[in-house]
Amino acid sequence: QVQLVESGGGLLQAGGSLRLSCAASGSISRFNHMGWYRQAPGKQRELVAVISSSGTTHYADSAKGRFTISRDNAKNTVYLQMNSLKPEDTAVYYCILKPLGALDVWGKGTLVTVSS
Repeated sequence: QVQLVESGGGLLQAGGSLRLSCAASGSISRFNHMGWYRQAPGKQRELVAVISSSGTTHYADSAKGRFTISRDNAKNTVYLQMNSLKPEDTAVYYCILKPLGALDVWGKGTLVTVSS
């Protein structure tokens, strides 16, 4: 059974930086996308960024220019480097694994709180 474990969330001031990590364990298809979604209080979950197993990336407009997604295939780990954080980035950040031909797997989430 595949499991995702996120880490790196926390409380910080606006303008700061944070790096989230998500490690996948279990039997994982070689071909997959990994990524990050977030859900702010009272709002729907939204895409932040995704990266394919070959390194192709896609970002939400809100993340472009400030966030960078990367992955280490040998470690089955995806990272999200977040810079110039704003209070509106406050949310629970969820890692997702989208294996080719299999069901999506979600992490439990890590809270990021950005104070003004």
